[in-house]
Amino acid sequence: MSPEWLLGADGRPVADALVLSHPEQDERLRTVCPEAAPTAVLAGDPCWDRILAARPYRDRYRRALGVGHGRRLVLLSSTWNPESLFGDGGDDVLPSLLPRLTSEFPADEYRIAAVVHPNVWHGHGPGQLRAWLDRARRSGLALVGPLDGWRQALLAADAVIGDHGAVTYYAAALGTPVLLGAAPRAGLDPEAPVHAFVRAGPRLAPARPLRPQVEALLAGHRPAADPARFVSSVPGESAIRLRRLLYGLMELPEPDTAARLEPLPLPPYEPGAVTVPLTVLTRLVGPGEVALARYAGPGAPADPAGEAHLAVHEETREADRLALADVVFRDGAADDPRLGPPGHWAAEVLDRYPHCALAARVTGPGTCLVRTRGGTMLRLTAAPETDPAAHASALHAWLAAGRAADELFERGLTVRTGQVAHLVTVSPAG
Repeated sequence: MSPEWLLGADGRPVADALVLSHPEQDERLRTVCPEAAPTAVLAGDPCWDRILAARPYRDRYRRALGVGHGRRLVLLSSTWNPESLFGDGGDDVLPSLLPRLTSEFPADEYRIAAVVHPNVWHGHGPGQLRAWLDRARRSGLALVGPLDGWRQALLAADAVIGDHGAVTYYAAALGTPVLLGAAPRAGLDPEAPVHAFVRAGPRLAPARPLRPQVEALLAGHRPAADPARFVSSVPGESAIRLRRLLYGLMELPEPDTAARLEPLPLPPYEPGAVTVPLTVLTRLVGPGEVALARYAGPGAPADPAGEAHLAVHEETREADRLALADVVFRDGAADDPRLGPPGHWAAEVLDRYPHCALAARVTGPGTCLVRTRGGTMLRLTAAPETDPAAHASALHAWLAAGRAADELFERGLTVRTGQVAHLVTVSPAG
């Protein structure tokens, strides 16, 4: 809110109505640009109202992103100027963060998503943006579109790494823990609530390990009242107030029907396929139980008491790693004519890659068919929200420890990722 944005060359307001969401904005407007003050209308925030109305559906949005029980969603949020998280005029925070996020956070315990301002998409082009984020996307990053889906992702998030943009401020208003990866104060009105938020918000230390910072943020978070208070002074009223304003400007009577906002739609199911090679750390922790952590990068922590193996998606771009893989997996329905029957496909994989000990084909939600080097065909079945490729790696760890598959036919295989355990049914497959 400054004269260069609000006034024309003739010194008169360029807008017939300037919509504000809170009286504090009106106070600042009268101070910095009194000429535009007569155009101010307190009409709330329709974006915030849609977010508030959709809060009961948070679990659905999480499931749409493949974030089931025991998994956390970390959302990266960037506005559009050079000092933003994605900017090129600061410390290049986001480019340095992306490979570390996938290397330091276990893929089955965390999902990473990114919301980038539409001006970045427009200024650089969708192709360039996707190219910059290519490896992160192949490591499981969900790149949310510039117009639709970001509100749902924001509601689904457990934590946000952001900057001084509106999405980060909305996150704080929702009570979501926020770490500021970029926090410039230049260009922000010192009297604006966002300036106070940036000044006081917890900072990300990019040079330090990331996961402990996020976990400490989650453990010690106490929501602040100010962001929610200043987003809108009339929550839930924006549709009524905006329609009244717009019909008044057109000098038309309002319709008799109630003014309502479009509800946020349920996003498509996009659990995220990880096609980069996965370093898998495993440990047998009890009868029929395997603890497992998969990392989509080279920075997996060492576990002297456990074992490690390499699991690689058959369609990985790093095709040279397939020859080194202990487990090769892919998605494909059992009746997919392009791949042939799962048993034949698995036999081809094992023949092509002599180092591979187990081939797994994910045939549906929670289900996969595997073939061992010895030729045994097995069916693994678990809850639909789980990743069958992880279960295949757990089974490989069980067999590599010298245990037999038939030991699991009655009790099943318990796969533990972090604090969550999934029971996987193991049965012979013809």
